[in-house]
Order: sequence, then structure tokens, then C-alpha cells
Amino acid sequence: MKSIEISRKHGFDPRSFDEWLKQSGYRFQSKLMSIEVDESQNIDEIAAKFKAFSDAQKQQAADRAAAQQQEDAARNQKLAGILITSGYNFEGHTITKYSGYISGDDAIEVDRPTQGFFGGINSSVGASLMASLVHIRRNALTEMKEAALALGCNAVIGVDFDYLTLEPETVNNQGGTLYLPYVFGVTANGNAVVIEKNDRLGPS
Repeated sequence: MKSIEISRKHGFDPRSFDEWLKQSGYRFQSKLMSIEVDESQNIDEIAAKFKAFSDAQKQQAADRAAAQQQEDAARNQKLAGILITSGYNFEGHTITKYSGYISGDDAIEVDRPTQGFFGGINSSVGASLMASLVHIRRNALTEMKEAALALGCNAVIGVDFDYLTLEPETVNNQGGTLYLPYVFGVTANGNAVVIEKNDRLGPS
């Protein structure tokens, strides 16, 4: 009996069933375009064992996905709890540890403006940049917070931003200049620290 017929009958994924069958120890013959299962074996038993295997694989995948979601949620909660300031202290808190300079980066590409017949320039670059600036700045801050978290810190002081603009170009097949999209980058800088509320420190 062809393995594809077994898969269709029981609603199996044919590729997964064939891969499992090759490792199962059951007797079969590989032909040019199909796999023939020896019908002297109990076909229903083979199908039941694959179904149990497939169900176990799906459950393991679901468990891994759930564990990853919990891990991501816990990480996001920790990141949300990291305080940042452009200053160098937090009201009501005392800095108990300095862990040094950290940064986070992100960048985008924006197509260069096109010149019209009369030299008019399409000004969509500025609009595209402003639309993306909030996004890349947020990503840079998130990466900076991740760096703070990796150092065991719960705050970042002295936060500022550096911006970078690149105008890359190369040579095309005809030997002329090929102007590549603009690259706009942002770096969030700061100093990772550990802060504690003053009421936790007790009397000095």
C-alpha cells in the first residue's frame, strides 16, 4: 500500500509520515515517486503509532511556544521596569552601583529622491525619515535597556542620542555611479546603574 494513500486516509502530512516511516523499523520499499508499505503488516497499527508520534511532536512544539511566550513576557516586563533619564539621578532613589557605558543602535534605509524633468526634487525622503525616526529610536532604546538588563542593572542615566547619515554609492555595470539608498542610523547612549528607593536603604 502506498504511503500517500495511508496519509490521505488518516489526514497525515505525507512528508512527515514518510520521514517517520523510514526511521520506524516497519517494512517498506522506496520506489521512484512513492513509498510502498508492506501490507503483511498491520497498517492501522502503523497509522496509530505515527499519530501518537505526531501528536507528541505537536504537544512539545506547543509547550516550547508557551514557554517562549512566558520567557518573552517576563523579559518585556523587566525591560519595561528599567528607568531611563537624560539626567544623572532619580528623585527618591539612590544609585548603589555604576556598571559603565552602554548603547543601543538601529538604522533604516530610505530611497533617494528623484529629480524631475525641470530639476524638481521629490521631498519624500524627509517624510519617510520622520515616519521611521520614532521606530528606530525606540528600537535603539530597547537594545540599550537589554544591555543594562544583561549587566544586572535597573536604570540608565545620562541618556542621549547620536544620529548618523550615510550616502552610499557604488559603480554600476556601465562604469557609472549607482546611488544606493540613504542610511539613517541612531545610537542611544547612557550609563547603566542600579538604583534603590531611599526608603529601602534605611537610616544612614
